[in-house]
Amino acid sequence: MSVYVDNWKAPFGRMLMCHMMADTSEELNAMADKIGVARKWIQRKGTRWEHYDICLNKRTLAIYYGAVAVTSKDLAKLSISKQQ
Repeated sequence: MSVYVDNWKAPFGRMLMCHMMADTSEELNAMADKIGVARKWIQRKGTRWEHYDICLNKRTLAIYYGAVAVTSKDLAKLSISKQQ
């Protein structure tokens, strides 16, 4: 079981954002808590696309705590495989 962060860099205000997903909702929310991302920011809750958009400094922190760095394409493949 793992948490994943992609290399997406979408501008949002003065920040650049990426995606954080996990194999389970529990892992995803535990990592959000650990890196200081409020659970109210979860996106597509309860679907295979459940994720957080996080800024790049939170991405670095997530990797420090064990998240796996992947490409955006890899993250999309992981989302699709969660359905199967």
